[in-house]
Amino acid sequence: MAQGDGLQNHYPWVRIPPPPYLKQFQDVKVPANVQKSSDSSDSLQKFLLAFLFIALISITIIIRIRFLSTPLERDEGEYAYAGQLMLQGIPPYSLAYNMKMPGIYAAYAVILAVFGQTQSAIHFGVLILNTATIVFLFLLAKRLFGPAAGVAAAVFFAITSISSRIEATANAENFVIFFAIPGILLLMKFTDSRKIINLIFGALLLGIAFLMKQHGAAFILFGFFYLLYKHFQNKPVSWKKFSFVFLIYSFFTVLPFLITCLILWYCGVFEKFWFWTFEYARHYVGLTSIKQGFANFQTSLKMVVPFAFSIWLFAFAGLLSGIWNRQISKHSLFIIAFLFFSFLSVTPGLYFRPHYYVLFLPWLSVSAAAGIIAFQDLLPKFVKSDNKKKLIPVLLILTAWLQCFYSQRHYLKQSDPEIISRFNFGFLPFPETLKIAKYIKENSGKDDKIAVFGSEPQIYFYSQRRSATSFIYTYPLMEKQPYALEMQKEMIAQIEKNEPKFFVVIKTVDSWTPVPGSERYIFEWADNYIPANYQQVGLVEIFKDQQRTVYRWDSIAQPVQSENWLMIFERKN
Repeated sequence: MAQGDGLQNHYPWVRIPPPPYLKQFQDVKVPANVQKSSDSSDSLQKFLLAFLFIALISITIIIRIRFLSTPLERDEGEYAYAGQLMLQGIPPYSLAYNMKMPGIYAAYAVILAVFGQTQSAIHFGVLILNTATIVFLFLLAKRLFGPAAGVAAAVFFAITSISSRIEATANAENFVIFFAIPGILLLMKFTDSRKIINLIFGALLLGIAFLMKQHGAAFILFGFFYLLYKHFQNKPVSWKKFSFVFLIYSFFTVLPFLITCLILWYCGVFEKFWFWTFEYARHYVGLTSIKQGFANFQTSLKMVVPFAFSIWLFAFAGLLSGIWNRQISKHSLFIIAFLFFSFLSVTPGLYFRPHYYVLFLPWLSVSAAAGIIAFQDLLPKFVKSDNKKKLIPVLLILTAWLQCFYSQRHYLKQSDPEIISRFNFGFLPFPETLKIAKYIKENSGKDDKIAVFGSEPQIYFYSQRRSATSFIYTYPLMEKQPYALEMQKEMIAQIEKNEPKFFVVIKTVDSWTPVPGSERYIFEWADNYIPANYQQVGLVEIFKDQQRTVYRWDSIAQPVQSENWLMIFERKN
């Protein structure tokens, strides 16, 4: 018999009496009234948590339903137009250039195919994704810290993800975390069960998250760190086993990207894809200096923290609570690493745009849930009643949620699509492009092309007319990067070749964003080309100080202000 093996392990029918020192505890019984009180308080907490989860999640879903018809912003318009083209058999990067990964275009194509080609359909599709992400975060936090933490993480993510301060839209970040969070959950299951199938599907989901947007690479790195950390927890450490796990994980995270490259090569657009998503993107992320990046970070924090101040406070407490709380200390490294890689996902280019923080919300929600548990374990020292102890997490969750809701109540109670758009984006011309696209659609044929001289790709989607140029954004043409002039000349050549029926000239804030030293060749061309070939048929002016928009159709009119206007031209003859 090997040393340390017990008699009962080899002869299970042999009954071994308990050691004498345990006999004194055998007859000790928990008083019935104490046991009953504990069961009663547990049942009360479960009921209240379930009620809180259903009620608060339902409220956020109802709010999202009221937001469905909100006009698309630029990124949404880009994804929608590219998805629309894919449904027509046109691959990405052929008739629409941009540095976004192709996964988001495919995801939009699926939404458009299932729910229809409207902004409401797009927002409904993201509502479903958002609800699924809420469930995934509930499961993640519950796995780490228990049911109360699961409810806290779910409702915190739900209320913060519809905030106007982070521009609650159908942006790619929502799709990244929709795949990344269940991918992380499966990796956690793998480390417990060692079932390779969990590792494979977890890696695949994280690989797909990267296809939604390059920022998803940060979560792939987090997955690698998590697997390494869990491997070191098992003694003795076997590098042979970890090498096998690492190879499997690496292969299946890269596999979706490899398949995508093969498809794009087969479609004949691989070179354009590689140029825009890697070569040009490399220059794009280097445009911002560290000093300006830090200023951007400070500005973004002032926007995203105050409206959910209590949730951020709990998240900070959750980050530190591992110092005194044993339950949380077991997962402190998980929280710290999740914070680091989530922040890494927000930093590319040092732009810190508000909607980038959607990638940060899962960490914020999980860490805040840990903070709730820390307070739950701390406050009972001052509370003697069992029922009151069980109420603590419920009250803390509700208080934080109400603070977040109250701070943005004027926005969350809105139902008018135009007002909602103004809350999110000020007086950017997103409601106006809806009416412009409607005019173009009613006055053109399905085969007619249009050109938008600016960065409002949603016009192409709304009007269901193809662009005469692949440059659906004009930002790259104005940046101080080595391809700017070449891009301007390519855009000019495409427009002259395709002779668009309508030409929309945009002079609004943030539609061009030229910088000192920008190439001006394309403006000189437009000053000659448009008057020679087009006649004005419309003018849309946005008066910010008066909070109104003036539309003039089928007439020639000059704007009364230097900017914030869109002019529509129709080709002569």
